[in-house]
Amino acid sequence: MTIPEPMPDLEAFDMLATMVALASPEGSCLLANASLENTIGLSRRTLLRGSLLDWLEDPSPLQETLRAVASNEVSTSRFDGQLRRGGVGQADALPVHVIVNQTDRADRVLIEMIEIEQQTRVDREERALGLAQANKELVRNLAHEIKNPLGGIRGAAQLLAMEIGSPTGRLREEPSNPGAPGPTPGLGAARARELTEYTNVIIHEADRLQALVDRLLAPHRRPHVVSDCNIHEVCERVRSLVQAEHPRGLEVERDYDASIPEFRGDREQLIQAVLNIVHNATQALSDRIPAGDARIVLRTRIARQVTIGKQRFRLALELHIEDNGPGVPETLRDRIFHPLVSGRDGGSGLGLTLAQTFVQQHQGTIVCQSVPGRTVFTILIPLP
Repeated sequence: MTIPEPMPDLEAFDMLATMVALASPEGSCLLANASLENTIGLSRRTLLRGSLLDWLEDPSPLQETLRAVASNEVSTSRFDGQLRRGGVGQADALPVHVIVNQTDRADRVLIEMIEIEQQTRVDREERALGLAQANKELVRNLAHEIKNPLGGIRGAAQLLAMEIGSPTGRLREEPSNPGAPGPTPGLGAARARELTEYTNVIIHEADRLQALVDRLLAPHRRPHVVSDCNIHEVCERVRSLVQAEHPRGLEVERDYDASIPEFRGDREQLIQAVLNIVHNATQALSDRIPAGDARIVLRTRIARQVTIGKQRFRLALELHIEDNGPGVPETLRDRIFHPLVSGRDGGSGLGLTLAQTFVQQHQGTIVCQSVPGRTVFTILIPLP
């Protein structure tokens, strides 16, 4: 009786950032590490029931390479391919560099796949973190410079309004002829009402600018209230708020992974971050909501061996916020997290900036993928 040799230690493979699998010469998946499982978006059990050939757009190069390596025609071979992703709502293929190597057994072939854009993405995240820090300093300094004169403007407008409305201290009109004797006492009632409207406009606009400044300064001065957070409670809170605002015409789907553990964080900041992104989605869907086919999906998943900035995390939470709107304009895609950048008339351009700031305070990041008809914002937060 022949005892089969044990499979290699899977834990060691799970520590690798690259995607690794063992396959038979026919392509059947014998082992898949956490990185491959996470990238494709399906469970390891599902992958082991199928063939790796099913997950490449063009399986023929892998099929031929597996045969050549297993038959000892070559010991190793490399080629570029397109890896399909099917478990996280991904319709696009991922460009990968595939390396096929012999093992010490003829019925096992080692396959390593490296994301071609992996280094580019890491560099992009590092630049985004550095830019976010610079933007925060710029915005904070600018907000303080605006805040100081705003108080004086509002105070002066209030005093002016009091003088206009006071029966004993009513403003006087200056004579049109400088040589005429003395000012003409009193303002007409109509003129007083008109000037009161002007002062009210000044006060209202000063209050609006004050609120804008407070939003700019909020991430820097608000205390970080740390407690146990459940991401699904956050999603449900946002979902209830959005559905109360749009009871008809907008469907908010839930696709939750119930196994995601709680983590330490600021629940209110996370609610605000998710709500800002979902509000952006509802605004993008404004033309579809009346038609009744607007859709937002809240999807949670576990990601393994994730790199955020320069740090590597064993586990991370992935929250996908997907909508079927027109997509982010190409001219804005690289700048949507910059402060005061908005894709709609009347937008403050602060919603996504604040969302990114709040997520970064949890050591996470937000990335965006957008094509017409499908936009996905992905929040990544490390898990304990």
